[in-house]
Amino acid sequence: MAATDPRPGWPAGRWLALALAGGAISAIALLLAFDPNAAGNPLPPCPSQWLTGLYCPGCGATRMLHALIHGDLPTALAMNPLLLVALPLMPFLLLEPLGFAPESWKPALRRLGDARPWAVVVIAYAITRNLPWWPFSWLAPG
Repeated sequence: MAATDPRPGWPAGRWLALALAGGAISAIALLLAFDPNAAGNPLPPCPSQWLTGLYCPGCGATRMLHALIHGDLPTALAMNPLLLVALPLMPFLLLEPLGFAPESWKPALRRLGDARPWAVVVIAYAITRNLPWWPFSWLAPG
């Protein structure tokens, strides 16, 4: 006979959701306290850009989040347009793995969470944001 834990508790997905929420709150507090555009800030630079001189798909993400938290949507769009557009989808991507998805949403959430289309978009974005001519040049972080 398998032993059961007599203590009531949350499923693992709920603990993970709580940890993610705590991480998000901590990140918001950090970005409210520090400006990633200011010289001498404690936030790290992008290691990919520092090593290669090329913009990775995440370059500008910290500055984009900082601008978004401060309500500056044009600057946020200039820093990382892909992340700004994808950000509202992220809570939906977490619904199923955390166990919060209604049964009727699961097929759509599985398609949305399929890594293959995301990989194509992210790789294409990484390539095009490093092209020096218009219209691709506006994809590089401002």
